[in-house]
Amino acid sequence: MYQLSFYVPASHLELVKNALFAAGAGQYKDYDQSAWQTLGQGQFRPLTTSQPYQGKIDQLETVAEYKVEMICLDQHIKPAIAALLAAHPYQRPAYATYKILTADDL
Repeated sequence: MYQLSFYVPASHLELVKNALFAAGAGQYKDYDQSAWQTLGQGQFRPLTTSQPYQGKIDQLETVAEYKVEMICLDQHIKPAIAALLAAHPYQRPAYATYKILTADDL
């Protein structure tokens, strides 16, 4: 199992989560659509080679973003990442995956 974490602007929170849920993320035993989310403020500065979803080249931009975390079974992690990249509005969304070890793995 994996933990998938990513940042998404508030305007696209539900769209991206639903794409991930449809790809199999957020499922574990008798539950689905499981996630943790918290609102924060992200910042970035688009460089000359970027194609920003919002903001202007060489100007610092701040945006209300959610950090979302959800679990993902091994067989769904690649489709889930593909769904994240397809649904997310940013040119290069920030995300991370971590392998989870359960008591059964030890």
